Amino acid sequence: MEIWPGTAYPLGATYDGTGTNFSLFSEVAERVELCLFDAGGAEQRIELTEVDGFVWHCFLPAVGPGQRYGYRVSGRYDPAAGLRCNPAKLLLDPYAKAVDGGLRWDESLFGYRFGDPAVGNDDDSAAHQARCVVISPYFDWGYDRPLRIPYSETVVYEAHVRGLTARHPDLPPELRGTYAGLAHPAVVEHLQRLGVTAVELMPVHEFLDDHHLVQRGLSNYWGYNTIGFFAPQHRYASRGTGGEQVPEFKAMVRTLHEAGIEVLLDVVYNHTAEGNHLGPTLSFRGIDNPAYYRLAEDRTYYADYTGTGNTLNVRHPHALQLVMDSLRYWAMEMHVDGFRFDLAATLAREFHDVDRLAAFFDLVQQDPVVSQLKLIAEP
Repeated sequence: MEIWPGTAYPLGATYDGTGTNFSLFSEVAERVELCLFDAGGAEQRIELTEVDGFVWHCFLPAVGPGQRYGYRVSGRYDPAAGLRCNPAKLLLDPYAKAVDGGLRWDESLFGYRFGDPAVGNDDDSAAHQARCVVISPYFDWGYDRPLRIPYSETVVYEAHVRGLTARHPDLPPELRGTYAGLAHPAVVEHLQRLGVTAVELMPVHEFLDDHHLVQRGLSNYWGYNTIGFFAPQHRYASRGTGGEQVPEFKAMVRTLHEAGIEVLLDVVYNHTAEGNHLGPTLSFRGIDNPAYYRLAEDRTYYADYTGTGNTLNVRHPHALQLVMDSLRYWAMEMHVDGFRFDLAATLAREFHDVDRLAAFFDLVQQDPVVSQLKLIAEP
């Protein structure tokens, strides 16, 4: 396969019509491999040798939309120092625009042995891990534009994509519980009759069913367990494979805008689905643990201001960039109109206490895109 140097920005997998640029930040990596998967699941590894400012990158002219991929990051595995690199673990791209299929829980997804957390686990996790997908950024938005409905005229309807439509008698069964179902005329007309001017969707970022729930035969219904801040949850798409969830989400937004209804997203940037020190190694932890997470004084453990086991490290410039890039992506590429920040106080912790002058608020205030959206903070 032909491999070009590519560029460090934008981060993630970016298809430009001629090929795909891959870019991944990791300050602690000693080696990064891009893993491409064919339709049969066979893996091809490409070592990334170009590095600019701790961003590893390449351009593959032969790769386009639908390509499944992941990363393997080699470096120190020293939990006491806060370092948890392990090339045996296939990692999701933090900037992945789509994720194919949920993972299947297995001990190989963890960096330690269940019988003894002090013993490392070098079992390969690829057979049980989900896959990132390269998407096409092209979509016919027609005459879509921001509605910019004044706050004084706004009526917000909080909704769960699946819960709102799963049993709707007027929807075709194949559309129930999906983005396409939410955009169905029967649902849109119902919202219009109520006088709704904005739907606030409970988490639609790619999220996981927690390991302990699956062990009990349960699932995470509400979705406050994000693993991908750029990817729409594939389970809410009528065609949730090969990146098809992205155009389906965009079509939903376009349809609601045509009906005079804005789309707000309930977003969870305060923590991720990787949990505490006993959680799985799925993405951020294996890429650059101390950059993405706030660690405790004993760096084996995580500072847990969220009650979920970990806290995103918004004091680090690349973790803060991740949040801002995600917000701009959903606004500019997915055309959403605003956000409700879950546990927003966590994003305002500069050191220990909540600080109203935190860098996150400064960045939002000065950002020409995000500052113009509807922004709601859970205190």
